[in-house]
Amino acid sequence: MIALDTHVIIWDALKPEKISAKAREVIDQANDSGEIIIVDISLWEIAMLMKKKRFKVDVHYNDFIKLIREANSYVVQPITAEIAERSVSISSQINLDPVESIICAVSQILNAPLVTANTDLRNSTDLKTIW
Repeated sequence: MIALDTHVIIWDALKPEKISAKAREVIDQANDSGEIIIVDISLWEIAMLMKKKRFKVDVHYNDFIKLIREANSYVVQPITAEIAERSVSISSQINLDPVESIICAVSQILNAPLVTANTDLRNSTDLKTIW
């Protein structure tokens, strides 16, 4: 089981060449077994990035999300009370925004390495990451 950072979800859909070979391998393996976790807040973050025109797709947001969910065996993890509590206790070693805090909390609680290109997260000793 792995968890994906939001940018990896987007890159996997639109710019797969940006994903490292190691990350690509674990994503493909997890996809075959239906063990890719995405956090529901990533869906919100994707909507915000689309609204801010940080990336462009030729379909409406809902259609984009439907397409990426149909293309992959994603399991959408809702934010639970346990995740919320952990997210506010994430190590200060990582400079996190609230979205990253929640994604990291999910990774820790589910013991699912986080696939991310984010150097701060990859350098953390409190988080298992893959890149």
